[in-house]
This record gives sequence, C-alpha cells and structure tokens, in this order.
Amino acid sequence: MRYSTSSTSTSSTSSPRKSVKRTLMCATAAVAALTLVLSGCGSSSSGGSAASSSSNGGFVLGALFPQTGSLAYMSPQEEGAVKLALKNINDAGGVLGKKATSVSADTSDADHADQNTSGTQSVLAKKPSAIIGPASSSVVKNVYKEISAAKVPLISMGATSASLSGVDPYFFRTVAPDSVQGAVLGNVIAQDGVQKLAIAAFNDEYGTGLRDTIAKTAEDAGVDVVYGADQAFDPTETNFSSLVSTIKASKPDAVAIIAFDQTKALIKEMISQGVDTTKLYLVDGNTSDYSDTFDKGTLKGVTGTIPGAHASADFQKKVKAMDSSVKDYTYAAETYDGVILFALAAQKGGKADGETIQKNLLAVSGADGGTKCKSYKACVALLKDGKDIEYVGQTGIGPFNENHDPSSANIGVYKFGEDNKPVFDHVQSGKVSTD
Repeated sequence: MRYSTSSTSTSSTSSPRKSVKRTLMCATAAVAALTLVLSGCGSSSSGGSAASSSSNGGFVLGALFPQTGSLAYMSPQEEGAVKLALKNINDAGGVLGKKATSVSADTSDADHADQNTSGTQSVLAKKPSAIIGPASSSVVKNVYKEISAAKVPLISMGATSASLSGVDPYFFRTVAPDSVQGAVLGNVIAQDGVQKLAIAAFNDEYGTGLRDTIAKTAEDAGVDVVYGADQAFDPTETNFSSLVSTIKASKPDAVAIIAFDQTKALIKEMISQGVDTTKLYLVDGNTSDYSDTFDKGTLKGVTGTIPGAHASADFQKKVKAMDSSVKDYTYAAETYDGVILFALAAQKGGKADGETIQKNLLAVSGADGGTKCKSYKACVALLKDGKDIEYVGQTGIGPFNENHDPSSANIGVYKFGEDNKPVFDHVQSGKVSTD
C-alpha cells in the first residue's frame, strides 16, 4: 500500500504495509499483570499523562494501531496522522479549552485475536472519549461490540468490509466500503480489455468481500473469471506453488491479487513459474512500493486501487515530520480526518464523553448541512458562532450517511513504473449506497 510522493493526476472521471515491529516487554510477571490491568502491556500515551481520562472533562483519544502482524507497515502513517491531528487541535486551543491527549495500543491483525482484544481492553481501561482504528475489517469485527458497550464511538480509517455498513450506532468510518473499490477495479479491468481474469484472494472478510464485488462487476462487463470467483487461500499460507500452478493452467489474460504481505511471496512464485507479472491488478492491501523487493520492471504497467483521496504533498510532509519512519500514506488522511471529526463533535456537543461525541458526529460531518470548513481551527470558530458546519478534510469524503459510511468517496487508481513503485494516475469518485 505504498505510493509515490511525486504523482500527477491525469484524469478525474467516472462515478461509480516494511513492517514496524515493536517488542514490548514487561519486566516481571507481577509488573506485567499490573500493567495489563491498568493499561495493557503494549499501550502507550501521548500528549498527556497515561492516567488521562475523559471522565475529568478532557478529550482523550484512544488509538488502535497494527504495530505488529501483516498490517504493521500501516502503523507509522496512522500514528503520524494522529500526532498531526492532535497538534493541530491543541495549536487551535484544544477541545473545550483543554489540551487533547491520547492513549494507544497494538491490535495486530486478524490472525492474532488475543492481541485484538488485549489492545482494545488496555485502551478502554483509560476511559477514552473516542477511538480511532483499527484499520482491518476483521479486527473491527472482533472488537467493536466491546467498544460500543462502553459507549465509546469508533471510527475506522481502513475497515472496508461492506458488511460493516450500519453495523452499530457507535461505529463510523472515513473510508468507503469495499463495494465501491471493488466496482471501480472491476470496471477498470473490463475497460483495459481483459477477457479472462484469475483472482487470487485470501480467505478473510476483506479478501472475499472485494473478490466477490470485483468478480461480479467484471463478469457483468463481459469478462470471464476463469479462476477465483469462489476460491480463496489461507491468510497464513507461505507456499504458493500449487495456487500459482492452478492459476497458470487457467490461462488468464490478467490476475487480480487481493492480499496483504502475502503478495510478495505470491508474486515471487509467479515469477518462478513464468507468469507475466506485468498483467496484475492490485488493491489497497498491496498497492505498495516494491522497489526493494523485485527486479526493475517486474511490475511495470500493473494497476492498483486505493480508497480515499491522494494525499497532498504538503499533508504528506507534515505527517512524515510527526514520524520519520513513514514511507507511504495509505489511510493517513482517513486517520487524520477521523480524529478531527471526533474533536469537533465534542466541541459542538459541549462535552468530551463518548455519548456526546457519538450524537454529534453526523452533524459536524455535514449530514445536516452547514458552512464548509477545512481545518479544525476554522470549524471551531464557526461552532463558537453558533453555526452548523460541514468539515471538509483531507479525504474529500461526503458527510456520513445513515449507515455511518461516507456518503461519497474517492478511489485512487495507480500505475506501477519501471522502479516497481505505484504512482497516482487518476481518481474515480462515486456515491456510497445505503441499501
């Protein structure tokens, strides 16, 4: 999911991550037990004391990051975006006149359900006002009920499963459901003249959801899906010899790969078996910088899609200033906007507790109309003047709809160059269905 910081849009038509591992150690068993009870081994805080709590009237952001596991490459940009949002909020006077603080924890990926739970519990123990993350649909499914039961609103910056639309009154997201990305990529595949398509998707909520939409959209446009419409591989698979052999035997014109870090091993096996790796289609989970992974030209011409607006050079620079380890910006804008929306909801409601924020999120997103504003500072000024607002942030999404999805969203289309890096090509925008 890495893309170039130097990109040029060529059109704007149509409608419709290396791993940052942190080994966290507790000094003794007794200390470990105490830490888990109080804050969770692996939790952290920033912008204030670890004991910060929304119960004292201050805004406390909870953040759930994939600091380990197959999504760990996403963590730097998400953490950087949170830091930037909190800086902007506090530079503008904080929330309700108080400095905004944060607490965070590692939730890893869907293959580490225990970490999903322990990370979430460690953040909830700090009584946050609201929680940003996780980015994974499957992880969200593992934790959202516990978060909702605590009456804490949750905004995911990257959980794109269509089944999460309207799943809970306390769940929101700043990214479009997979139905939008899948439809866009399916159409792109058809428009490129592909006649026979194979799909290699992993067996995960994200993988199978995207697979189904891509397959249906492509088939409706006349593409023959010769493999993968009903198949999926184990997310923990490391040997792709059999899968690639089967795909090769189906004689496709192109292959769509829906996976995360498994993509590297899968493409290497394709190379080994002589499959043309310039005829690939990737999604947000693997539209990444592979310049250090493959020989030059391996992926030249490959197409990838990433939900959300292409982050501006200025925004990218500011996020990287918050975390120098940032290498790509996938979901950075969605993370940033989620934090700002939380703070604005607290400001509008006059309190920083979860229930108040949940009740005001739709309004500050512009669901009820209002004056458009592009920064926390500008939006707060309007709120203080008693005006309704529509926050227009980095993502360019429309106001939340009745399912708490963005009412409209952008899907970026990227093209890989000789250096195996994806470069932004154009954006396709579309409405998000509430059906």
